[in-house]
Amino acid sequence: MSRVVGPDEVAARAKLTQLMQEHRDLDAAIEAMVQTGSADLLALSRLKKRKLQLKDEITEINNGLLPDIIA
Repeated sequence: MSRVVGPDEVAARAKLTQLMQEHRDLDAAIEAMVQTGSADLLALSRLKKRKLQLKDEITEINNGLLPDIIA
């Protein structure tokens, strides 16, 4: 049985892709700052906070897309 993909799901998956890319970009930026030793602690803290916010948003969207499975 094939599943119908609605416009809400398509939009959620597009948003999820965008958020995951931003999360990877932040990860690379944080790593670069640490490796080069140019780690402005305030900027680094802000990047890490944003990365955590993105992780929460990604988790929320994933939870909305995956069906609840009762074991």
